Amino acid sequence: MNARILATTAALALACAAPKAFSVDHGFYVGAALGQTESGLRDSNFNFKDRNQGFKVIAGIRALSLLAVELNYIDLGTSNVGAASARTKAGAGFVMGFLPIPLVDVYGKLGYVSWKTDASAPSLGTFRTTGSDLAYGAGVQLHFGSLSARLEYEAFDAQAAAKPTMLSLGATYTFL
Repeated sequence: MNARILATTAALALACAAPKAFSVDHGFYVGAALGQTESGLRDSNFNFKDRNQGFKVIAGIRALSLLAVELNYIDLGTSNVGAASARTKAGAGFVMGFLPIPLVDVYGKLGYVSWKTDASAPSLGTFRTTGSDLAYGAGVQLHFGSLSARLEYEAFDAQAAAKPTMLSLGATYTFL
């Protein structure tokens, strides 16, 4: 009889704790992600795109269950074709809309990106191209209280940087 009472009490305690363990934390969050990128250079002298590894650093605030604002620093890595190379870095700001499902958030993001590409080629030397464009993306986030793991795709409408994209796997931690 005592074993039944103990098992029932333990099951009730776990059932009560589970929603808190998988609930979405609201507040400020920071994080990082690693992923595969695709970027390059579209110029009168060049038109190439290459895949590489990149990373990003994330900071944001989620004040509501359905809405967040996020800032990213993104390094898309270096694209190489022959002796020509292009390295693209960006800063982006997004508004994110969430569809909260138990354990998982599906989200879309829309924002603005400011980017720069440093390029070099033996025949042209080194040069820099910059711009600001529309940025968008979508992802899935699995959360465990304050810690979240996310899989995300982002794209920038930057013609001169060969429309960069990033598919990343990252983590965020919410505090405050």
